[in-house]
Amino acid sequence: MKFSISPDAIDLQLMDLLQRDATLNNQQLAQRIGVSPATCLRRVARLRESGLIERQVALLSHDALAQVQGHGLAAIVEVSLDRQGAEHLAAFEARAVEEDAVQQCWRVSPGPDFILVVQVRDMPGYLALAQRLFTQNANVRNVKAFFATHRAKFDTKMPLALSGQAQPAINSGKTADRSSSAS
Repeated sequence: MKFSISPDAIDLQLMDLLQRDATLNNQQLAQRIGVSPATCLRRVARLRESGLIERQVALLSHDALAQVQGHGLAAIVEVSLDRQGAEHLAAFEARAVEEDAVQQCWRVSPGPDFILVVQVRDMPGYLALAQRLFTQNANVRNVKAFFATHRAKFDTKMPLALSGQAQPAINSGKTADRSSSAS
């Protein structure tokens, strides 16, 4: 999508609130930002149409799911291709992003050509993914997998340039100045 707008302070505050809690309704957003509900609704619609808000999703609890279906297996995987022409990079990328187990796919430099973040049910699930994605493709030269033993942090929010402004508090209608430090 084309980013046809230049977000102002209100847009940035709206995006910040929504990326922290997309369940906030229009009235709550408007109250926390200090604009009318109509203005808030119009701005959020404009942010969606511009592509700055790509989508809204539910984040599932890793720990709660672990109690229901096991912890699963998370891995960070480095992939180096044998041939790095644009068409070869694009072909591997297309295959990787089609896999549900691939949560993130990054082209990187220097070092390997790709870094993948994968989540599978178990080691047999990883082996099946590796067979489909790495072994069947003669262009994959090297794969190095790092299996997670503990996740210390996971977040989806993007840092926004809100510095110097009072930022909206997450749990109340009051604003909080994040530039001051707590003693």
